[in-house]
This record gives sequence, C-alpha cells and structure tokens, in this order.
Amino acid sequence: MSSSLITKTIEGKRYLWLEKTNQYVVLENEVFTVLEKLIKRVLPKTIAIHLEKTFSIPFEEALKFVKELEDQILNSSTKDQEKSISDLSKTTIPSNFEITTTYQVNNTFIKVSYKSDLEASYIHPKFEHLETKKLKKTLEFKVFIANDKIYLVINNKVKYEWPKEEIHYFQGKFSMEFIQAMHDKEESEWMGVFHASAVSNKQKAVLFLGDSGNGKSTSLAILQKHRFQCMADDFVPIVAKNKEVYQFPAAISIKNSSLQILAPLYPLLNETKEHHLKLLNKRVRYLPPNYTDNQTHLPCKDLVFIKYHKDAALSFYKISKQKAFEKLVPDSWLSPKKENATSFLAWFATLNCYQITYSQTNEMVASVSKIFNDDV
Repeated sequence: MSSSLITKTIEGKRYLWLEKTNQYVVLENEVFTVLEKLIKRVLPKTIAIHLEKTFSIPFEEALKFVKELEDQILNSSTKDQEKSISDLSKTTIPSNFEITTTYQVNNTFIKVSYKSDLEASYIHPKFEHLETKKLKKTLEFKVFIANDKIYLVINNKVKYEWPKEEIHYFQGKFSMEFIQAMHDKEESEWMGVFHASAVSNKQKAVLFLGDSGNGKSTSLAILQKHRFQCMADDFVPIVAKNKEVYQFPAAISIKNSSLQILAPLYPLLNETKEHHLKLLNKRVRYLPPNYTDNQTHLPCKDLVFIKYHKDAALSFYKISKQKAFEKLVPDSWLSPKKENATSFLAWFATLNCYQITYSQTNEMVASVSKIFNDDV
C-alpha cells in the first residue's frame, strides 16, 4: 500500500484518505481492488482485460473506468484546505482601534482590538459573555479592514488576510487561534473541527449535525434546559491524540424563527439584542452556554443528524456510516497530517450514527437521553 494512502474498512466499504489532496473517498471493495492494482503499477489495459473476463464488462468501458479511477484518485492535483496567504510583512497595522476588550476563559486572557464597530460585529457578539475588566493577558489580537480585505493580527504581527466577502474564513481562523490559546495546543494537534453542535452529560459528548436551518442550535438550547451541557455551537474541535471533543465557549446562535420555541425557556431572549448578519442574510440573538469549566474535554461516540420540523411525527433511527460520512466531511476542516487522518478514520469507525426528526421537544429530549444512556 502506498504510504500516501490510508485506508480503513467500515461496514463493508473501504474508506480512503489521500495525502496529496487531503481528501476522503469511500469505495466498494471491488473498486478498491482495482485501485490496489493501479498502486502496484499494473497497467490499466491489463486490469481492464481482467474486469472484462470477470464481470463481463465491455473492454472499452472497463478501460475507461480504470483510467478515470486513476485520474480521480491517484493523479488528482493538490487541494488546499487553507487559503493561500500572501506576504504580509509589509502590511501597515492601523495606529488607532476604536474598540478594545479582553475575554477570559479560565486562566487564559485574550485581548482583542477592533478597528471599528464593523470588525467587532463579526466576532464580539459570540464572545461578549466572556468579557472581563481584568488586565491580565496571554495573547493579543487585532482585527481591521483595509483595501477590501480583513486582517488578523496576533501579537502585533499580521498573520492572515482574506477578501472581505470571505468573512467566514476569517471567523474560522479566529476561532481556531482562540481554542489553541485556551487549550494550549498547536493547530497540528487537532484532528478536525466540525460544523456541528456538541452536547454533554459531563461524561461523554454527542455531536448534532444538519444543514443550516435544521435546528442544531435550537436543539442544543433546549437540551441545555434539560440537564445537559453545551460544549460547542457550530465549531466543534477534536484533538487527534485522544479523539475527544474540547470545549469552545462561544455563545449559541439563535435565529428569530426559534424564538417561539425558546423564549418560554429563556425569557431574557425577548430582550436580548438582535444582530443582523448581512452577509448570511439572517438575524440572530446569542445565548451564553451553561458550561462553567471551559477546559473540559470528553469522548464522543455518537453523531446525530437532527431536524426540527413543525408538526412532524418523531422519527428516530440509525443511519449508515457512509451516509453520515458523506454529510460530515464536506462541512468539516480536517487536518492534513497523516497521523491525524489515521485518528479521524479510527474515530469515525467507532461512531453510532442517528437521524432524529421531531416537532415535540419532550420527544427529542427523551430520544437524546436514550443515546446518552446507551439505550438505543
């Protein structure tokens, strides 16, 4: 097997990680057998002849399939998950920042200066509950927009830039630098960061996933009122070495469409400031998480694809690993390190994967409780 290819068998299918492209592929065993022959430098023509005899496939069709497999998996060009960063050493840092605040997470202090209200609007609302008047600090960020680009400065060095329309990349990198500081870890130590919500019972974590608008954050807020703890919303980091979910203390994002459900549980939401996220075309309010120990990290063995749908009857069942994988991976940041890719596939192989659709919150809470109690 090529050292640049990592593979694991899960539910009868072969899951591959390709080092050159940092991509994951799921193959049937028969297709993987063809790939193994290509890796061993067997000629495509020879493989096609074998397929023609074994499966009664026309030779030209078999040869086309083998060559396409070779191009797509073995000869594909490198795919960068990170945005390319230009030389920023000559970028001028503004001398004046209108807003400066410090966030405290346990014993970690992060001072952040924003050039104006605009820059602050991209970050501060989700971290406002962490503000402190203490003067201690271990890290200093600065955020400013200039020439239609947004810049992130760390300890007075311009580290990153993005076009203004790619604010989500900036927000992701800011969050990554934040968790590295609060958990004292390098980016290379993380297995991945998942676009999910993480809930715990203080012993283990469960990840909630789903398309935007399906109700991940709403479900998280409901569970927070039913003895469970919020570990992370929208940004769930997992370390490669122990394969555990780490706390990310940003506030829970609550859309206006969820107020009817959540306001009875959180009356203060009616008075909470509304934020208009113009780039995302939505209005949200922020609900602080109920976790007090922000150094917590817990194992996770369950993925739940959750959807709130008005008037829907409860639907709760296991789904295939392949279906879960195909939903999980595209929205995730996954480490390009070989060791971390190995950890990811090993972790994924252990997971139980579920789909829950609900309209009655008590039924959803009862279903999630069964998952935590291993009573499914």
